[in-house]
Amino acid sequence: MKNTVLRFNDLLYRVCTGIAGLSVLTMTLIIPWGIFTRYALGSGSSWPEPVAILLMVVFTFFGAAASYRAGAHMAVAMAVDRMPAQVRRYAAVGVQILMAVVALFMIFKGFKLCANTWNQYLGEIPSMRVGISYLPIPIGGVVTLIFVLEKLFLGDQSHRAVMRFDVVEASEGAA
Repeated sequence: MKNTVLRFNDLLYRVCTGIAGLSVLTMTLIIPWGIFTRYALGSGSSWPEPVAILLMVVFTFFGAAASYRAGAHMAVAMAVDRMPAQVRRYAAVGVQILMAVVALFMIFKGFKLCANTWNQYLGEIPSMRVGISYLPIPIGGVVTLIFVLEKLFLGDQSHRAVMRFDVVEASEGAA
């Protein structure tokens, strides 16, 4: 059962990093297009800026979940490092519980925000509902909660090969 959960979470991690990476890539293509149309063609497109902002929201929430699982998120550990080992364990569990509370807040308030804005449409993209633009918040909260529960019950998984970019694969070393 544990291996199945870890394999699923590895896949979920890959999906999150893929979505975050594609969001950044798409932003790097969209923003220059907006600049080109504004300055070279003389009439700016209305869609590049709001789409780039939406992609930044997607990048933020999916990237944050992946970063959390990989242990690459920002943390201030000065106070915890000075605690006795037993207290550090309780502090670590307390941090995970607080992270779960934050994830639950993102899920419930994010879905409420989506529901409340579902019948509104974006001015620059009239075919897109405002509620869709907020969907990365609750979805990112669900993924973060999955990773928090994994850390609480299965321990830190940041050492797994799926999150290690400094390890050279055997096939890559031969090249």
